[in-house]
Amino acid sequence: MDDVILYTDGACSGNPGDGGWGCVLIYKDNKKELSGGQKDTTNNIMEMTAVIKGLEALKRPCNVNIYSDSSYVVNTFEKGWLENWMKNGWRTSDKKDVKNKDLWMKLYELSNIHNITFNKVKGHSDDELNNRCDELARAAIKNL
Repeated sequence: MDDVILYTDGACSGNPGDGGWGCVLIYKDNKKELSGGQKDTTNNIMEMTAVIKGLEALKRPCNVNIYSDSSYVVNTFEKGWLENWMKNGWRTSDKKDVKNKDLWMKLYELSNIHNITFNKVKGHSDDELNNRCDELARAAIKNL
């Protein structure tokens, strides 16, 4: 399988409010930037959408190192929350409905196609590609 690096970020102007997402895909010497926006959304939805759109852009199964500043996204996979939610009928540990179930189902589907490793990065720091994703997400909001 090919090795791909995927940086992602989401942003929201108000939460909820107008939102944007951005991602940077890197394969060998090739770099591809993607972004988009949505009205009346949340930051978490934009964070998840960035990962989904990046993974959907891949043409075949890959080993994907995902770098995100979203604890929500990274922890859901790294701490086994997603598996627990599915086992519990899409309910959280305190018996509430899981928010954004449709997006989690899509991410789960994509995680079965690709071999994914999640990496947490510090947001709004000195990580050049995370900062670039933030720029893409914020620019997408302005273009709504």
